Amino acid sequence: MTREEKSRAIEELTNTLNENDIVYLADISELDALNTTALRRLCFKHGISLKVVKNTLLQKAIEQVSGKEYGELTSVLKGNTSLMTAEVANAPAKLIKEFRKKADKPILKAAYIEESVYIGDENVEVLAALKSKNELIADVIGLLQSPPKTVISQLQSGKDLLAGVVKTLGERES
Repeated sequence: MTREEKSRAIEELTNTLNENDIVYLADISELDALNTTALRRLCFKHGISLKVVKNTLLQKAIEQVSGKEYGELTSVLKGNTSLMTAEVANAPAKLIKEFRKKADKPILKAAYIEESVYIGDENVEVLAALKSKNELIADVIGLLQSPPKTVISQLQSGKDLLAGVVKTLGERES
């Protein structure tokens, strides 16, 4: 790789890191061609970008990114590294978890999710359980709608009950 190619690759990686707040580093080595293709298709289906990167180039790109603190992320840049980016924070973790039902890889090396750094494969379960922004908004809306719905349904059921009581009382007086 020439010096110009390396600088272009670093620039592309820097742009990728600047544009994404959700970055996963995984090890997909030892996957055969069939499984690698299946993983790439699954990533595409779930809106996840998967790219095999050189550790030294990624480390230089991380150093060039401004405004983000990647912490210990560079400590895992050894061996085979794949860069996964997504719009939904838990999507890559769910994909890794799902794909492991068929294969031993990918192994999560680290993840950077909106200013938080997670190191190690033991975090896959935690990351997969994270709720996306849309899921959290739906939960809040559901909680906000719950009390008015309860009051309305009780009032509606109460009118039938009240009408029955009034009718019964009216029949007794006559």
